[in-house]
Amino acid sequence: MNKPTILPQDYSFKFSDCLLGAQTLTIAFGATVMVPLLTGMDPSIALLTAGLGTLIFQIITKGQIPVFLGSSFAFVPATIYGIQTWGLSATLFGLCMCGIVYFLMSFLVYVRSQEFVNRLFPTLITGPIIMNIGLVLAPVAINMAMGKSGDGKIVLVEENTALIVAGIALLATIATRLCAKGRMQLIPILVGIIAGYVASLYCGIVDFTKVAQASWFVLPNFSVPTVNWQAALLMVPIAAVSAIEHIGDIVAIGGITRRNYVRYPGLHRSLLGDGVATMVASAIGGPPSITYAEVTAGVAITKTYNPGIMTWASLAAIMLAFVGKVGIFLQTIPSPVMGGVLILLFGAITVTGLHLLTTSQQDLMSPRNMTIVGIVLVIPVGGLTLGYGNFAISGIGLGGLVGVLLNIILPEPKNKEAKPAIVNI
Repeated sequence: MNKPTILPQDYSFKFSDCLLGAQTLTIAFGATVMVPLLTGMDPSIALLTAGLGTLIFQIITKGQIPVFLGSSFAFVPATIYGIQTWGLSATLFGLCMCGIVYFLMSFLVYVRSQEFVNRLFPTLITGPIIMNIGLVLAPVAINMAMGKSGDGKIVLVEENTALIVAGIALLATIATRLCAKGRMQLIPILVGIIAGYVASLYCGIVDFTKVAQASWFVLPNFSVPTVNWQAALLMVPIAAVSAIEHIGDIVAIGGITRRNYVRYPGLHRSLLGDGVATMVASAIGGPPSITYAEVTAGVAITKTYNPGIMTWASLAAIMLAFVGKVGIFLQTIPSPVMGGVLILLFGAITVTGLHLLTTSQQDLMSPRNMTIVGIVLVIPVGGLTLGYGNFAISGIGLGGLVGVLLNIILPEPKNKEAKPAIVNI
């Protein structure tokens, strides 16, 4: 079985990759602006901090990992509560302290070395975690394809019309990926979005009213944190959980590109990159910036592994933060268009986790392995939430945390060595 290389990733900043960077931004755009819209923050700030965060991450990780950083949904409930209870500035302080958690985990990984990560997060856990990224997000894609909001609570487009538009976007994406030649084969997602948007115009579900009213130049609404330790206590545990998801993202992108980013440039660097990006974002009024599973899925589909593409995406995000009409225009993309494309994206990331798990040379039918994998899969997909008071852990973070504990507690089979499967991606 082929193992991922630990050689440096080739980085090239070519103008010809600008279109691929724009495609990357369109994948991350919806979620990036949705988080501030849900929490009451400024979407322009979210775009600015996503771009700055990605550049910071690339500097810290030596331009090696093709990922894009964006607003985190993990902090949405706590952020809403924090703003309602203590105000935006106090909540920003709590979010800023989340960066400290990443710093501590980065230091722990650096001190305890690669073997510590292997023992704590074997493929028996990271494989299902990666699968859960796609499986948990699958309802979001289906809801959007059916013309609803991501949570399914609001109907945005009539269902039959939405399914037609989503189907056109999905088919265009698949056709481009399978049949196109040359550089066209690298932008199937962008082609799918354009095809879906044209279909949306024909169906009359695109509203340009806000575009006409928007200004060309806008200045984001910057805010600064004020010390509030109650807000910090609310946010810090969530950061520990999101750090587990970060490890899954790094393993996933390594499995896709066939490179061991956990070893080089090092998981300690990627954790530090997320931490610094989160602190910078919170210091100027934005939501935490962390690695994005959606973009990882996009890389899996397009097979564009050059980290320089993420530089173009970050520059585009920074530009859009100050160009009002362009940002509003991108928000006119109907949800069924993105829903159709996301069906393929989330499916791709699920298959990546499945591939990682099935090639790890683990006996999945052994009682111990079946128990761990089954529980890690079912908890996030089933929507289990555990918490006390205003703090709650759910989804992928809870599943990963339980998986780590089970891996430590449950005894290893006799006469069998555990395989450090993060290395054997």
